[in-house]
Amino acid sequence: MRVSVLGGCGFIGSSIVDRLLKMGHEVVVFDRPGMSAGNLDAVARDVRFVWGDFLNREEVEVAIEGSDVVFHLISTTLPSSAMKGPEYDIETNVMGSIRLFDLCVKHQIKKVVFLSSGGTVYGIPKAVPIKESSPEYPITPYGLSKLAIEKLLHLYRHHHGLDYSVIRLSNPYGVRQNPLTGQGVIASWAYRIKNGLPIEIWGDGNVVRDYIYIDDAIEAITKISFSERAEKIVNVGSGVGHSLNQLHRIFENCRHEAVPVTYLPGRKIDVPVNVLDVGLLRGAYGWEAKVDINDGISRMFQ
Repeated sequence: MRVSVLGGCGFIGSSIVDRLLKMGHEVVVFDRPGMSAGNLDAVARDVRFVWGDFLNREEVEVAIEGSDVVFHLISTTLPSSAMKGPEYDIETNVMGSIRLFDLCVKHQIKKVVFLSSGGTVYGIPKAVPIKESSPEYPITPYGLSKLAIEKLLHLYRHHHGLDYSVIRLSNPYGVRQNPLTGQGVIASWAYRIKNGLPIEIWGDGNVVRDYIYIDDAIEAITKISFSERAEKIVNVGSGVGHSLNQLHRIFENCRHEAVPVTYLPGRKIDVPVNVLDVGLLRGAYGWEAKVDINDGISRMFQ
């Protein structure tokens, strides 16, 4: 197939591109001008690059025309930055996605794969682990935008027959993750430790998250994306929760040394616990995470 990956130069996107090429697909990468394509240096000759603004209909159209599947990984905000400008989040991410889906209908795209956020769309869970059927009450504009895009895909399927898969991904980490974006605690901590800086914990360290190594995440994402199964929304995570304090101890064990920590005031954007129920992924797709968090963090440092 020809597959377009919007946001294909980033941490997750470039890893998806690698996997798609290994699967034998023709790949088009769309990203914004000035975005480094360094993650794709090894496969640059095998990829067609299209540079443009996600909000520019004509530039996006060039990237998806003639494709069978579109991976939508574009995001103009992070959970923290979206709090500072909810209007910008809606205008860029939600409105941009509407234009994208209109183009997908126009060009008869067979399927859209949207990378949503398993960490933010549910909000504060009523039960853990969190099933795909759990109530969705985001507490950040970022999560609200992700959920809105999910609902738009349902709308476009109902009215236009546009097929889709929504991947509700937990907290991915691993090779190529930028430690300076403000997103990705494991990458941030690894960077600070390598540079002789104390790690930072917002709150008392009891916030629990589900971390998944990037290789595992990509394997699950591609398995779901090219499946003929009927499920439209699938959680992708390890299914195992670790608190920040537990994560701190794992880092110390990995480094065989004390890791200084600075505790900062807690943030309202952080839900207390987020661990995804991956029963559907395990039962329907026969898949579960393979990389233990201790091994994954060791790979990061290497």
